[in-house]
Amino acid sequence: MKRKRIFYIVPIIIIVLIAISFVYRMLNESPSASLIDEEKTEKVLNWNIGSEPLSLDPQLNRALDGGSVINNTFEGLFRSQGSKIVPAIAESFETTEDGLTYLIKLKKTLWSDGSNLTASDFEYAWKRALDPITASEYAYQLYYIKGGRAYNEGTGTREAVAVKALDDLTLEVKLEAPTPYFIDLLTFFTYFPTKQSVIEASTNGDWATDPKQFVSNGPFILSDYKIGDKLVLKKNSNYWQADSVYLDQINAYMIVDESTMLTAFEAGDLDIIDSILAAELPRLQAENDALKTAPSIGTYFYAFNTKMKPLDNVLVRKALSLAIDRKVIVETVTKGGEIPASGFTPPGLFDANGDTFQVVAGDYDIRLYKADIDMAHKLLAEAGYQNIAEFPKLEIFYNTNETHKMIAESIQYMWQKNLGIDVTLVNQEWAVLQETKRLGNFSIAKGGWFGDYQDPMAMLEIMTSSNSINTTGWSNPSYDALIEAAKIESGQKRFESLYEAQAILMADAPIMPIFYHTDQFMVADHVKNYEKTALGLWCFKNTNID
Repeated sequence: MKRKRIFYIVPIIIIVLIAISFVYRMLNESPSASLIDEEKTEKVLNWNIGSEPLSLDPQLNRALDGGSVINNTFEGLFRSQGSKIVPAIAESFETTEDGLTYLIKLKKTLWSDGSNLTASDFEYAWKRALDPITASEYAYQLYYIKGGRAYNEGTGTREAVAVKALDDLTLEVKLEAPTPYFIDLLTFFTYFPTKQSVIEASTNGDWATDPKQFVSNGPFILSDYKIGDKLVLKKNSNYWQADSVYLDQINAYMIVDESTMLTAFEAGDLDIIDSILAAELPRLQAENDALKTAPSIGTYFYAFNTKMKPLDNVLVRKALSLAIDRKVIVETVTKGGEIPASGFTPPGLFDANGDTFQVVAGDYDIRLYKADIDMAHKLLAEAGYQNIAEFPKLEIFYNTNETHKMIAESIQYMWQKNLGIDVTLVNQEWAVLQETKRLGNFSIAKGGWFGDYQDPMAMLEIMTSSNSINTTGWSNPSYDALIEAAKIESGQKRFESLYEAQAILMADAPIMPIFYHTDQFMVADHVKNYEKTALGLWCFKNTNID
């Protein structure tokens, strides 16, 4: 009897154990396998934007890092795509024969919260940018609109700004003068729409960094924001081309240190980095296909505070500019194929004859490939500094970045060796340096500018007296008049005004051009169909990951 009972019990025990094992696997192994499958299918891009954006508000941003995030979370009427300008929210447009009125038809699209995006949203955003209370540093980009400048400067009214929603899908814009590059301007983030109800409901203006308040109309939406660490973008299911958006998520990191970001990239923790440690460039150029080099419409320069002695003397400013060796800087410090700069306007911009503006403009007596030490000493003597020991101490301000530091150290050495002038280096975080420059609390500061559209005006306009980007304190009425004339002139006559304006800028020397940028960045092989414009803005709306 006993053996018989065992005979029946053993199979039962085996069956129970098998059942327990199956349940255990279902509870523990299956979810894990499911997670792995999800991770394989979810497409996440790890992108380093390099620093904390000053703003993600289209009307308030003034930098490339924030601009690239905005370029992926918002969308304007038109978008830069390669070398072309293509319609985005615009369905079509037409202009009057005199080029003064644009009638733009919009596609039927949605905000990320599912509400309809209308022409009124563009009217609101543009007038908001021009409103003096908004204090948009890019308000000047909308001065082309009739009544825009007067409203921004407090001499006109909001109602007089000639942009009007004729109906939900029709926007009428009247210009002060014919502007051949007006459609190009519409690709810029200051012209992007923002939602009035969202902005007005945000009591402290933090809507653009708070995922709970954030509403946009681009391919991605803000999902998370950790100050000083990273922000997270998720696919916008209400985007009008959501079917062609392949990325589910973008992690945008704020790693400033170039060594750290390169290490993270080479370890596979980052897919894209936008700044390369100069000392590593020779190795990367030789062995890493992920390193990309592209043309760039930008100039690296130092800004002089012309309100501060001895930099209020143009002879001193010119002497300092002549005493640096730009060739040494680009060949031994930056090493990225940068071009020594003698003017402010970089290559890649053309006049009405099709000639490169930078080439026709000339070198303004700046020796591009060697310091002109004798002339620098002569100018300092003319400025009253025969005895260099009496020359005041100066400071070079630069934002946290290893390459900026090395450039500053090189210039510090050149001024000491060639002129006997001692300068101190002052490192500040990006946002702090911007405020330092805005308040004029500097003697010499690192500067850089990338054109917002492909025309010399995109560079030269920022140096006018009233432009908030011009932190040098320099003002020249003749320069301002030429820039204003170029806004209403056409053909080669317009470019002659711009050539003359740059000649004045270089004669007065409120800035010291150092080199014209090339754009160097690294993209992992598995990242496909990314876009980076010649103006430096990233777009991931069609990006995929293998």
